[in-house]
Amino acid sequence: MATIKDIAQKAGVSPATVSRVLNYDPDLSVSKETEQKVFEIAEALNYTKHKNKRRESAVLRLVQWYDSEEELADLYYLAIRLGIEKRAEELNIRLIKEQLSELSDTETQGTIAVGKFDQAQMKQLKKLNEELLFVDFDGLALGINSLVVDFSQGVQLIIDQFIKEKHERIGILSGMEYTKGSRHEIDDPRFLVFREYLTRLKLYNEADHLQGAFTIEGGYTAMKTYLESHTDYPTAFFASSDALAIGAMRAIQGHGLRIPEDISVIGFNDVSVAKYVTPALTTVKVYTEWMGELAVSTILELIQEKAPVPRKITVGTELILRESTRDS
Repeated sequence: MATIKDIAQKAGVSPATVSRVLNYDPDLSVSKETEQKVFEIAEALNYTKHKNKRRESAVLRLVQWYDSEEELADLYYLAIRLGIEKRAEELNIRLIKEQLSELSDTETQGTIAVGKFDQAQMKQLKKLNEELLFVDFDGLALGINSLVVDFSQGVQLIIDQFIKEKHERIGILSGMEYTKGSRHEIDDPRFLVFREYLTRLKLYNEADHLQGAFTIEGGYTAMKTYLESHTDYPTAFFASSDALAIGAMRAIQGHGLRIPEDISVIGFNDVSVAKYVTPALTTVKVYTEWMGELAVSTILELIQEKAPVPRKITVGTELILRESTRDS
């Protein structure tokens, strides 16, 4: 794995600065440009790109749900974007990056749309009249090709791990997010799977369901509020993203509790910073950079050979054990 020193050398800053950026130190004063540079280098060094380089050329549109500031708050979409950009560069593809609110009339062969979209936005994208692929959003019901994560498999890995560690009370910190424009609330699929699985095991307790925005601050605030109003709490928490988990761990430690001795924590995504926080975060790894790569390969296949029906590709996950759980 890349070290703090490796990242510092490439970013042109001190190792101490890198460490504080990756740990989301609230007292650190650096520019947004430096912060973004550190995170992007950390992701890039965490990414092993495939060397199968082919001579292809196309023009693709990348529609991004998150802006650069939102990417820094939750690195999941930043990692997907980097994977798309790297694969496009390998294949000599011109990539036109646009926001949904500012779609141009530039002629492209296909569009990759990354993020969450409501029905009106999906219909807007379909009007581009070219091959369309959603990444991290299931548009199959509207006849749109989709590339999604197998949340069911990932969440079951987490619950099985907690049960293996003999936890009898397991809480969840789920994520709250909304579509842009209409502000339509999006159900957290990880929570839906968690609730169903734990209900079958007769272990689900609605009182131990916390919610927060998919950010460090969202996780911190939700967990801090919960702990301040409860003297009895689960011995294990699953957080729907690493950003939520890192914020929750900060609140748990600030409350004088130990991780994992008092509360075990598992996140979701395995963004680059998960291994650098203290304690290092156990998490479900989503191969986000590879998802970005796969998105480019898939849209090219769709362009070259028209399919009779829309395609849905589901990407599996892997549990990465680190120090924030007992069995690590």
